[in-house]
Amino acid sequence: MKPREYCCCAIPVVNAGIYATLITQFVTAFIVGILSVATPSIVGAATPSYSAWILAVICFVAAALQILGFIGVGSEKPILFRRYVSLHLLATLLAFAVAAAWIIMSATRHTTAKAKCLKDFFSDSSDGTSSEGDTLCEIFPWVDVGIMGGLWAVLGILHIYLYVVLSSYGTSQRRDHEKYDQLNNETIPMNSRGDPWDSRPSMDGSPQGYSHVRQESAATVSEVLSQPQLQPKDSLSHSDYSYRQDSYPPPAQERLDRNTSRGGASVYPRYGYGVEQASQSQYHDPYDHRSS
Repeated sequence: MKPREYCCCAIPVVNAGIYATLITQFVTAFIVGILSVATPSIVGAATPSYSAWILAVICFVAAALQILGFIGVGSEKPILFRRYVSLHLLATLLAFAVAAAWIIMSATRHTTAKAKCLKDFFSDSSDGTSSEGDTLCEIFPWVDVGIMGGLWAVLGILHIYLYVVLSSYGTSQRRDHEKYDQLNNETIPMNSRGDPWDSRPSMDGSPQGYSHVRQESAATVSEVLSQPQLQPKDSLSHSDYSYRQDSYPPPAQERLDRNTSRGGASVYPRYGYGVEQASQSQYHDPYDHRSS
């Protein structure tokens, strides 16, 4: 059943509407029970003498059940409120069934109701008034049956609507408690998840071509610590811009090869970078005046 948000088109079900519903049902059941035994007998009612007490007891029980509803709403007990709704429905159906039985019995026993009316109100009447009494006792029992039937229909429609409100509130109450209990559930299998903070499954070891994935390391801590420390080569931490240290000036053999290929004319000036000793041991530079 779809949860309702308002009662009587304007009263919020949580919580003023549900309290108004419980109060209405309590007052209705209590008044019907009192009127069943405290008022004079109805002219058109052709029922046994104990029928009024049967209906009154059922109505008093239905009124007492509303206390369980108040406890279920005030204490936020969805199980108790659900049981109250079931008991309330049973008591309400029983009360309406008994009332319908008495109304049908009175309608089918119209002759008995008319005779009782003449006996109670026109027993000492003369011939002139007896005809009037006969006419009145013929009409009033049917009027009473019509009033009882109309009242039964109005109260039936009212209690159907109130039952819809009760059921909707009970559904919403149980749904909210289930969501709240899930927050404190200690049986959630956290080990099957990636980590405590991410409920998504881990993608490690997947065959997809990711450039950076997390894998289990096969090296020990001592092996990792024994490896040489590598420094990043960027413009801030390494200033050689990735040039090789031995690329310039060229070695002596490389200079000789270049001079030979260029016809003996050296295009490089002489630098004192400590390569002269190596060059003297390998070849004689005619342009080096120190060797002459």
